[in-house]
Amino acid sequence: MLLHLLQIPTTAPIAGADKISLLDLLQKGGWIMYPLYILLILTVFFFFERIIAIRKAAKIDDSFMNIIRDNIVSGNIAAARSLAKNTSNSVAKMIDKGIQRIGKPIESIERSMENVGKLEMYKMERNLSILSLIAGIAPMFGFLGTIVGMIQLFYNINNSGFELNTIAGGIYVKMITSGSGLIVGLIAYVAHNVLSTQIEKTAFKMEQASTEFLDVLQEPTK
Repeated sequence: MLLHLLQIPTTAPIAGADKISLLDLLQKGGWIMYPLYILLILTVFFFFERIIAIRKAAKIDDSFMNIIRDNIVSGNIAAARSLAKNTSNSVAKMIDKGIQRIGKPIESIERSMENVGKLEMYKMERNLSILSLIAGIAPMFGFLGTIVGMIQLFYNINNSGFELNTIAGGIYVKMITSGSGLIVGLIAYVAHNVLSTQIEKTAFKMEQASTEFLDVLQEPTK
């Protein structure tokens, strides 16, 4: 009889353990979730807008500089200029500016190409500051929602009394905004770093092409 009384079922269902969907959970975050939704949409939009623009600026044919070199060495400046002018990427724009300055001192050509390079870098970095801003303010919005929710929760406790279940449920609901804000901020941070890496790779290509072009100008023409 004693052994029978000590047998405790280990698979008994827990009463009141209701499942909740992710959408329903997010809706419990309150009005502060709407700014976070907007920040998430902006993050996705600017990431894809920038990645397309950067890849377009970085795309260059492997034979581009070889053709430019052959034309310049053979004295066919017009053909080199035509190729650079009709090629749409950052390297070609920089090389085109250098070709236009052929005949002037190397230092003048280099400065002109550097100015074009800086302008192209500025174009690629446009809107990256928005992603950096979102990465900083999204967690703050989340914490703000949590603080506002906790104030409301304690105000209700003060008016209606202390109930453990109500407090526990209220706290987990208010923490939704903090978690959402951190996730949005993390996505924006990763997006910013991915784009920055792509820009650095493009800048390296531009620097490499500039050095190669200046070396070509100092080769004897045929």
